[in-house]
Amino acid sequence: MTVRIVVIDGQTLNPGDLSWDPLRELGEVTLYDRTEPRDVMERLSDAAAVFTNKVPFDAGRLAALPALRYIGVTATGYNIIDTAAAGARGVTVTNVPTYGTDTVAQHTIALMLELARNTAAHAQAVAQGGWNEASGWCLPVGPVVELSGKTLGMVGFGRIGLATARIAQAMGMRVIAFTPSRTPIDPSSGVSVSYAGLDTVFAEADVLSLHCPLTPETHHVVNAERLGTMKRSAFVVNTSRGALIDSHALAAALRAGAIAGAAVDVLEHEPPAMDEPLLAAPRCVITGHVAWYAREARQRLMDQAVENLRGYLAGRAVNVVSSPG
Repeated sequence: MTVRIVVIDGQTLNPGDLSWDPLRELGEVTLYDRTEPRDVMERLSDAAAVFTNKVPFDAGRLAALPALRYIGVTATGYNIIDTAAAGARGVTVTNVPTYGTDTVAQHTIALMLELARNTAAHAQAVAQGGWNEASGWCLPVGPVVELSGKTLGMVGFGRIGLATARIAQAMGMRVIAFTPSRTPIDPSSGVSVSYAGLDTVFAEADVLSLHCPLTPETHHVVNAERLGTMKRSAFVVNTSRGALIDSHALAAALRAGAIAGAAVDVLEHEPPAMDEPLLAAPRCVITGHVAWYAREARQRLMDQAVENLRGYLAGRAVNVVSSPG
């Protein structure tokens, strides 16, 4: 029996530079780049398997799709799925836990370097003719900071944190991290990290970088009180989850010069409204949730998503995040 597979919002994963052919080997595939909420039920009415990136599946939606047996989340986070309701209905839900470690770590470092070196501002000044009109051979237009010898303070220390620490250490940075687990670091990783309390990480960091999941405990872990304990020369970087930061508090700290700069790839509300406070904050670099977006990472994500479904169909499901019914 041919499996009916629907990709409900495939454009983010694959804007056209990857191939869906491996998925087509597993069944009859219908592809939608994006799907409006009003069209979800019609498009999934007889689907046995669905791949979703941002389209949510709550208990009500699951109950209205009796043919659905499998949901493949094309991401690591799966909070868009009511996994308990899915398990109760016998719907298997899988995610892709590891695909973007290196690309997110590299984007984190790129944001750190932009804050430290002001590369975009210097390049823009040259493009606007500033160097042609300069009285000397050098055209500095903003502060330039050397990161070697500085302290990278990390909140959270999983795979991406470890990869980020490895690069930072190669640049001569000292690395400290807060993580509740305090898991011993494999000596073969070549990374030297000192675990510390959360207050210590905020107080000692020259660069504070967030690498933790969003939980009730980490929601707005960067807030006005903790920002007030940081060095005035410090930077804040976030490539994890937007709601880890109280954006109003961070914008206020930037306006007051309480810290030297911030760079974020994620915001609490995406896409942001025009009144998002960080959009108008000084010394704030914002990229549009693209840390994960390298083609190589998306290829790994697609490959594993397909393998997740292949395993499920063969009776050996992997990366399952739903509870058994």
